[in-house]
Amino acid sequence: MSRLWKWYQNCLHVHPYKTQIISSGILWGAGDMIAQTVSHNTKKDLVQYQQGADEEFKINWRRVASTSLFGFGFIGPVGHVWYEGLDRLIRGRLQLRPNSLRFVASKLGIDGVLFGPLYILTFFSYMGLASGKSIAVVKEDVKRDFIPALGVGAVIAPIFQITKSPNLETLKNRTESNSESPSRNYIVRFIQYKKAEDHKTYLEENILLLNRWKWIERKNPASSFPTDFGLVSIDESIKSSVIEEFEKLKLVKDVSIDLSYSRSVLANDECKSGSFVDGKKRPGKIFTSMSFSDEEYYSKLSNTTISWKRKLMMQRSQVTSLFGAEALWKKGYRGAKVKMAIFDTGIRANHPHFRNIKERSNWTNEDTLNDNLGHGTFVAGVIAGEDSECLGFAPDTEIYAYRVFTDAQVSYTSWFLDAFNYAIAMDMDVLNLSIGGPDYLDLPFVEKVWELTANNIIMVSAIGNDGPLYGTLNNPADQSDVIGVGGIDYSDHIASFSSRGMSTWEIPHGYGRVKPDIVAYGREIMGSKISTGCKSLSGTSVASPVVAGVVCLLVSIIPESHRKSILNPASMKQALVEGAAKLSGPNMYEQGAGRLDLLESYEILKNYQPRASIFPSVLDYTDHPYSWPFSRQPLYAGAMPVIFNATILNGMGVIGYVKSPPMWHPADDVGNLLSIHFTYSEVIWPWTGYLALHMQIKEEGAQYSGLIEGNVTVKVYSPFPGEKDLRRSSTCTLQLKLQVISTPPRSKRVLWDQYHSIKYPPGYIPRDSLDVRNDILDWHGDHLHTNFHIMFNMLRDAGYYVETLGSPLTCFDARQYGTLLMVDLEDEYHEEEIEKLRDDVINTGLGLAVFGEWYNVDTMVKMRFYDDNTRSWWTPVTGGANIPALNDLLAPFGIAFGDKILNGDFFIDGEQSRYASGTDIVRFPGGGYVHSFPFLDSSESGATQNVLQNGMTKADSSILGLVEVGVGRIAVYGDSNCLDSSHMVTNCYWLLRKILDFTSRNIRDPLLFSDSVKREEPLYVDDNQLPSRRTDVNFSTYSAVVGQELLCQKDSRFEIWGTKGYGLQLMGRTRRLPGYPTVKLGTGSNVNMERSSLGQTIYPWNNGRKSFTGISGNKNSNRMDFLGLLNRDELDMTELVASQWFVPVVVAIFGLLLFLSFWRIRKKRRWRKRGSSNRFATP
Repeated sequence: MSRLWKWYQNCLHVHPYKTQIISSGILWGAGDMIAQTVSHNTKKDLVQYQQGADEEFKINWRRVASTSLFGFGFIGPVGHVWYEGLDRLIRGRLQLRPNSLRFVASKLGIDGVLFGPLYILTFFSYMGLASGKSIAVVKEDVKRDFIPALGVGAVIAPIFQITKSPNLETLKNRTESNSESPSRNYIVRFIQYKKAEDHKTYLEENILLLNRWKWIERKNPASSFPTDFGLVSIDESIKSSVIEEFEKLKLVKDVSIDLSYSRSVLANDECKSGSFVDGKKRPGKIFTSMSFSDEEYYSKLSNTTISWKRKLMMQRSQVTSLFGAEALWKKGYRGAKVKMAIFDTGIRANHPHFRNIKERSNWTNEDTLNDNLGHGTFVAGVIAGEDSECLGFAPDTEIYAYRVFTDAQVSYTSWFLDAFNYAIAMDMDVLNLSIGGPDYLDLPFVEKVWELTANNIIMVSAIGNDGPLYGTLNNPADQSDVIGVGGIDYSDHIASFSSRGMSTWEIPHGYGRVKPDIVAYGREIMGSKISTGCKSLSGTSVASPVVAGVVCLLVSIIPESHRKSILNPASMKQALVEGAAKLSGPNMYEQGAGRLDLLESYEILKNYQPRASIFPSVLDYTDHPYSWPFSRQPLYAGAMPVIFNATILNGMGVIGYVKSPPMWHPADDVGNLLSIHFTYSEVIWPWTGYLALHMQIKEEGAQYSGLIEGNVTVKVYSPFPGEKDLRRSSTCTLQLKLQVISTPPRSKRVLWDQYHSIKYPPGYIPRDSLDVRNDILDWHGDHLHTNFHIMFNMLRDAGYYVETLGSPLTCFDARQYGTLLMVDLEDEYHEEEIEKLRDDVINTGLGLAVFGEWYNVDTMVKMRFYDDNTRSWWTPVTGGANIPALNDLLAPFGIAFGDKILNGDFFIDGEQSRYASGTDIVRFPGGGYVHSFPFLDSSESGATQNVLQNGMTKADSSILGLVEVGVGRIAVYGDSNCLDSSHMVTNCYWLLRKILDFTSRNIRDPLLFSDSVKREEPLYVDDNQLPSRRTDVNFSTYSAVVGQELLCQKDSRFEIWGTKGYGLQLMGRTRRLPGYPTVKLGTGSNVNMERSSLGQTIYPWNNGRKSFTGISGNKNSNRMDFLGLLNRDELDMTELVASQWFVPVVVAIFGLLLFLSFWRIRKKRRWRKRGSSNRFATP
């Protein structure tokens, strides 16, 4: 019965609509049969009592069929929609926590009042008419039976529906915890391994609030081993104080929430949806879909469906044959004595496809070791299956099946931690993990993976099925100590579903690493079914066991007595990436090192000697497209540093050290034009580290065009295992072949603002387009080379050179760039940034192009969801963009965005574009050009207004504005979705080109600058109508600006590293600039500007907020008047200097000139004295 219930709950989880309809029909039919039986028995007892007669009972099957049909046709579909809508209403409008007593009581009450009478009335009418009764008789029956039936049905029917609802399947288990103060589970990590009972005693002896937290016993195979963590339940009402008390203890490392993983592993379309379905959060931690069977695949970029219906398995060889596994089998290598840990859904005992299942272990809260989903069995079959139809790579491998997922495909971090600890204790050789998600900040999980690989377990993991989008790597495959596997098809093309790099840990203040490490066949691969037989699946979680099987085979070629001294996660990755076959077409962030080559890797391992190496080992600008994006844009003098982030693989030991700083060795004298600064791991652990090259062409190379070649070397050493005084050393080499051109003109150079971008994690940063209901988090990096990579390629095709700014706006020289491009930015701005950008545009001629996004506080509040795993509400940190912050930045120009959320199509010059959840422009200076189009406002306040104004009325909203200010030019547009390849409907690259033509070169498109859209009067709204910041969010938790020091990072020009940047000291600030409304006093934007007593500029539309002319941190700008020049109105020029060295240099030069003057005067006096002596000397 328990299994039947679990099966039913799983069906509800996977196919909720179908399951509700089928179960309703069956249950209503069965209920009618029971009702007929009870009625007959009651009637028989009455008749026997009165007459002593007996009557034969026969079921009225026609009535049963009619009743069942009512369940199929009405209760199933209508009831499903009703209860789903009721859940949304109670969660969204009433803001009640799901599964709480108030939630359930509200649902019962609303259901009994509204739906109960409706379905009872419908049932009596339907059954009466179906049995042939007249309408008059049916009315009489309804009058007689309605009230009694309502009394029973209003209670029983809602309870029955709620019981079988998938949203409340855990109500019974949680009623007790919700009846009092709610609690949630936390992981307490310790700095030492001890018995769990010892950790429990330690906490109980040192924490006084015993009634507010509870130790949770974990009964699994790891219980008999020492552990480094405990699981506790903490009362939410005092969680902060309890956690604080925990973390004060000397033996406690940290406390973190016990997150839940959930993933899709079944072969159907519902399983591709990931963590969010129709905007609602599914149970489990944030995850991405991992494995599915593709009959058709929907391309997210082309809006087309690609058919993959091919009968490959009968026409092609086994996947093992494609990699040449038979060659190693003939040599006697079949994976013998290799311990393979498969972390998945389990496996059934005595499965006919496996000869060597050593151990099965269960880490879930379900009492079974079997695989009831089939995914774990399939993975095991690819690795070690023996069936002739679906052969595995290493049939002799010892299989250790770790069941870490329930039948509902849910797993908790604590389950993984226990299972990982057990894998370490059992001395596993290889571990396959076909799961993943975007949350690389689940530190207990991430650090346990480090510990696992540090114990010489080779981990293989799938990079995810979120392709063809870039920046979609899943964790843990994105970790450098893990072999991350992507997927290809049988034509050696990157599978459309395979996630792409780069890694996004380092963004926005650095550059990501190359991932995947390697690719393998992952489409239509054959593997074992649950009980017997074979089936095909596709996905990177299928490609992952292909590589894991190859790894098992390769491990077995090394004699068992030497394995641990030679093989480790680094040496195995070296063999795989160095032996891989590079594919023609995909770039390094799509294919990594290339396609897996078993035989080449075998040859490398056969003669392997422990060493260190760099991956990738070559950066060749002439190797296009493999070296994209580096091969797409040459280096040139004056540019922001180009960062290349490589991985150091240390096969000599789990820990290594960089002996001395890396060195650049140019092949010839031309190579001296290249300046490289390095950031790197001084300590390499576990097995891997990073080496980042910050490359910059020196100023003397401004006119050089050609190639620069040479090598970067870094020396690594590791302690020799078991020997204190001995160590191994190795020199790693990275070959460089760089294309250099003369510095392009300013008008062709565009600077991309990366610094002010925030992504998930660590906060709930919502997706830009609210129409996307199944991927509501912004987690792709918002980088030129991730989800904006198509835009980057377009700009290069158009002749623009695009550089990245990963530091504040004070850290670039505006004289070098035609346009600053700001797209979809979520962070705040320093006062110094606002002031400098104003001066850059007005006085230096910098163009500014801003693409905003939606921002509406009411909509953000509505978007919050309750996560049943963390038992907390998740609320967006900001909107699609941080409009209040952008409005502060644009305030000096009299420009501001509003809080509408606009959707619809519009045309400019015959080009159709989609405005997807964009915002409107509510302030713009007179004399500018503003384009407006009719759109619907889908924000919360806008939707209410639409209803009041007759439903679906579309009002004109301003979305595009262009204006010239001072000697610079500005363009603003309220939507960035048309540039973001993540969920693009239509692109607006044509519009971006026209905007850049205007901002960089003052080329005005006749349609964009027609007289019909020119505003004579400014567009203006009051301050209280502008979007406001949320006051209930601690933004400093996520911001690189709020509460942080303004500092130029290591992705800015070398000469300003660690400083506050360039100081734009404006002379003649009070000079009136014709045509610039916010400076031209009393005209233009209908606002005034005044000077405060401290020389601060105060803008009335900015709530009296002060912008300071100095950027050195001193707010008294008059005191920063170097040499008394800044406030002299007769001068009209700008001096761009590095604020940290300007004064010392001036003082030094002045002192030197003074010294030379004194020295020269003294020398003249000596000459005069000498001349006088000679003249009067006695001969």
